[in-house]
Amino acid sequence: MTLVLKGVMQSPVTPLKADFSPDYETFEKLVDFHVRTGATAISWPHHKAESHNLSIPERKKLAEVAIKAVNKRIPVSIHVSALALEDTYDMVRHAEKAGADAIIAITPYFWKYPAESIYDYFLGLGRSTALPFIAYNSPSYLDGIEFTGEMTKRLIEKLPNFIGMKEASFNSEKFFEILRAALPMRPNFAMIAGVEYLLPSVSLGGAGSYSSAGAICPNLCVELYESCASGNWARARECQYKLSQLWQIFRDQYPSSLKGGCVIMGRPVGPTSPPLPTASPERIKFIEKRLEELGILQSEPHGW
Repeated sequence: MTLVLKGVMQSPVTPLKADFSPDYETFEKLVDFHVRTGATAISWPHHKAESHNLSIPERKKLAEVAIKAVNKRIPVSIHVSALALEDTYDMVRHAEKAGADAIIAITPYFWKYPAESIYDYFLGLGRSTALPFIAYNSPSYLDGIEFTGEMTKRLIEKLPNFIGMKEASFNSEKFFEILRAALPMRPNFAMIAGVEYLLPSVSLGGAGSYSSAGAICPNLCVELYESCASGNWARARECQYKLSQLWQIFRDQYPSSLKGGCVIMGRPVGPTSPPLPTASPERIKFIEKRLEELGILQSEPHGW
């Protein structure tokens, strides 16, 4: 496949109105903001986008908004995973018709499936579309179910459109095991870190990250990636230390703390859908203090 993914890729949050319905106009502005501030790709909706709380029609409409807002400036990957397999395949077909550049799918939700069932699931999804296909490995969400190097090799052998993986185990050994299996077979295979841990992942051969903090501090995220890519490890460590502190802030009450950070930076994206909590005024005040201490308020873009 010709699609090559690398750098700081963004997986935007989902702006909501006061009644918790999607705010399509603000979502269009948010996606455009990400493109203008250095994102090398857009992938939506990941879990921080509250994908479980959106209906299938809402997800389809928002996917169309994202693809239109990007307007072919960078690649757009649509996350198609759903509780019902029928819905997953329906969203694959919709992504094709809407003009997506790729699809991404996580291991099936809820049940603890045997490895062969996971393999069959991804094989079927990859064969169902001509679009480039990205797998999403997140064992913390899925009761320890995860990819192995051997499963990755088997899928590459069968799927010419299997171009990469979002690897969110935060396990460097697992990350390297999969990468070591994939690269000899597919040299452009993109191993993409789940959040901002670029220093350990790029040094192992990773392609970049699906950013969380990029919604708040895109300049710092891009600087971290560029420092890693150029081998400026001293500067990369400084950036990584700061971003790891930000991740600890945002992962607490995730993704409401991330949305609270957007408010502070002049990019309000509305509440978080119940039963997830919306960041309280006290929480926002705490986040703002930490952003000021880390120099984010002074060095990052405000507003749209």
